[in-house]
Amino acid sequence: MNDNNDFREIIDEDDARRTEIDMNPQDEVEDKDDYEDVCYVCRRPESVAGKMIHIPGDICICNDCMQKTFDTMGSFQGNPMNPESDNIDFSGMPNISMINLNDLGGFMGGGFGTPMSQRLKKKQADKNAKPKEAPVIDIKNIPPPHKIKALLDEYVVGQDHAKKVMSVAVYNHYKRVASLENLVEEDDGIEIEKSNMLMIGPTGSGKTYMVKTLARLLDVPLAITDATSLTEAGYIGDDIESVVSKLLAAAGNDVERAEKGIIFIDEIDKLAKKKNTNQRDVSGESVQQGMLKLLEGAEVEVPVGASSKNAMVPMTMVDTRNILFICGGAFPDLEDIIKERLNKASSMGFVADLKDKYDHEENLLSKVTVEDLRKFGMIPEFIGRLPVIYSLEALTEEMFVKILTEPKNAITKQYRKLLAFDEVNLEFTDGALHAIARKAKEKELGARALRSILEEYMLDIMYEIPKDDNIGTVRITEDYIEKKGGPQIIMRDTQRLVEHKAAGNGAQ
Repeated sequence: MNDNNDFREIIDEDDARRTEIDMNPQDEVEDKDDYEDVCYVCRRPESVAGKMIHIPGDICICNDCMQKTFDTMGSFQGNPMNPESDNIDFSGMPNISMINLNDLGGFMGGGFGTPMSQRLKKKQADKNAKPKEAPVIDIKNIPPPHKIKALLDEYVVGQDHAKKVMSVAVYNHYKRVASLENLVEEDDGIEIEKSNMLMIGPTGSGKTYMVKTLARLLDVPLAITDATSLTEAGYIGDDIESVVSKLLAAAGNDVERAEKGIIFIDEIDKLAKKKNTNQRDVSGESVQQGMLKLLEGAEVEVPVGASSKNAMVPMTMVDTRNILFICGGAFPDLEDIIKERLNKASSMGFVADLKDKYDHEENLLSKVTVEDLRKFGMIPEFIGRLPVIYSLEALTEEMFVKILTEPKNAITKQYRKLLAFDEVNLEFTDGALHAIARKAKEKELGARALRSILEEYMLDIMYEIPKDDNIGTVRITEDYIEKKGGPQIIMRDTQRLVEHKAAGNGAQ
């Protein structure tokens, strides 16, 4: 009885709300303009799924999910469309599979009663947002490799060989795309093959950062995925096609734009064949074999607006022929395989090299060969579809110092901007920069170690600075980094006095 009373109260409240809307229709319009409907089945908003169908019960369903529902019901055994089946009596049931959703005008439009759980707040346009600038690189008029490398030099320190290889590969790839789209007038029947890349380098050497920077300069959709989450179809984990689904989402569900994008698969070394195991390798060699068709170029069916395939989620076909695949990994223990191969060549006789000759070689990965990768656990078919193989250099102390200061978004520049909000200048001495670089090199975490070190030393400074409005400059010294002293604090009064004296001497 109480449940009936509660239900009656809900109905009365809804009726009263509708009456209020009828009296003030303008309020209802303003409220509807702020929200958009969400599909009850696939949870996609109206801006993605298109116009919603409103059915009794204040439920919104998108066109795709409704049609899939009709198709599923039409396939039931005993449906009037299957006269041979007599297990279920559907007498009087309309032939739902023949319903044209475009004719359901009575259900379109929807009233105010759509529940809030099926309404999504629309994104407000930023009035102060700057108009989108034109892409630095136009894929229809791709600049030569040396200009692409010059753009990368503004953001990435060192790694000249890797940037050169990547620039040439990207230049050739998008020239190939232009030729397939008949943007190049000459047509002699020669089809250029795709050149996917395999990037090998120690952790923190800038693999992911270089790909992100390149995609931003090209203004093409980029999907970054982790190979550790991929498994063979039918097992728990992401399907191999999910990498293409992420690219489609990054392109705003625009298939044509996604087919010219870049997919970066990180931790590719985790797909190596497992050694000395009797269990099925569902996340290693099986994934390598499943990725062959993607790397080569094939049409794959991927879900739209979802990360996994579902009976109620619409699907679309994506052609991977023009998608550039870049695989990257640290490949631990690969250096030992390279050392074994190099020592085997000259390990006997009086002129033999010492076995520890390559123990202190930092850039040993630059000597990698396809045979080394096969011994590591990568299958030949997979390596063959990644013809461009190159390595990144290990970071030196000088490279760490340049990373701290030279790039457009260098870490020290970021901290200077943070303190500039408090009208405080931040300075780093050369000794402090080298001390930070030495500590980062000892951690063996690559460039990622720089931020963790600076966070440690900047914590007290960022905490104490807002307390005193008279602080004008903070100078980070080597003694402070080595924990032999503190940072130098210059007050505004002292700073103005020094500037006044300097101006007076200059006038004299």
